[in-house]
Amino acid sequence: MTLICKAENIDNDIAVLNKAAEIIRSGGLVAFPTETVYGLGGDGLDPKAAQKIYAAKGRPSDNPLILHISHTDELKPLVKEIPKSAEKLMERFWPGPLTLIFKKADIVPYEVTGGLDTVAIRFPQNSIARKFISLCGRPVAAPSANSSGRPSPTRASHVEFDLKGKIDMIIDGGHCEFGLESTIVDVSKDRPCLLRPGSVTVEMLEDMLGGIDIDKAVTSKLEAGERPKAPGMKYTHYSPSAKVIIVRGNEENVVNKINQLVSQTDKCLKTGVIASEETKDRYIADEVLVTGSRSNTAEIASNLFKMLRKCDHHNIDVVFAEGLPENELGLAIMNRLKKAAGYKIYDV
Repeated sequence: MTLICKAENIDNDIAVLNKAAEIIRSGGLVAFPTETVYGLGGDGLDPKAAQKIYAAKGRPSDNPLILHISHTDELKPLVKEIPKSAEKLMERFWPGPLTLIFKKADIVPYEVTGGLDTVAIRFPQNSIARKFISLCGRPVAAPSANSSGRPSPTRASHVEFDLKGKIDMIIDGGHCEFGLESTIVDVSKDRPCLLRPGSVTVEMLEDMLGGIDIDKAVTSKLEAGERPKAPGMKYTHYSPSAKVIIVRGNEENVVNKINQLVSQTDKCLKTGVIASEETKDRYIADEVLVTGSRSNTAEIASNLFKMLRKCDHHNIDVVFAEGLPENELGLAIMNRLKKAAGYKIYDV
């Protein structure tokens, strides 16, 4: 049985958070809210807890987990060194939606790191998450709290749909602010490298560091046999049951192409479009799911996973998604869409 408890205020809901922390210390699993998406937490120093996380999600064990801490003081015992580049990023973006990859200390089990000698660490901004982690008294290993490959959860109801009966507790902290998983930067090498884009954008990182490498997995698919360096790099992610197809180009061409593809789709199949406010009334599909205005990519990012999940709730068979320019937050949005679509893209 999965216990589901609301916790939206630290002072009023401290009993809920204490119960959740007790579950973690006992080797159990707790889903909890962050500012990005809901995480599925277990004791970050317990190999058996890591194995439970992989089993609950149906997640491949070579896909690394992220350790979550409640204060920067908790970082030093988990890593071999803290490079200058990491210090700069931590000062600017922690707490917040940024995960950093360090050379791991011996205390961190390989079951958490996917067999790698590096460890991903995040200091979340969400006050419920930070208090919960603090009460645990140890780092909390947590990927997104969804079945592997499904759209990441931005509401407790999403977690319940995927994982009810598979985990011990869900802390319902309301809607997640950013709606996309954290940016991941590898600082374990001489030159920092972006492994996953997010709300901390490339432009922000370059402003702090003067330059940053971008892993090819940010914009393209990893080759067979390549090992993922961070969560979300290798496997199909974020996918509803519906087939997802991206159409990108100028607005007029995108609308015309999507309507053409809808008209050519087997009439037995239900069609959908993930659209912007600006184009929502121009489509002939069975369902139009609106993420937000093209002038507000933060709104689109916040709603993206919700709309992908709605595809299943509306029994859509094929959904066509409008592409965005791959700069600033658009890079992170397109990274998630490409993985949801399995890189099925029309350029028009």
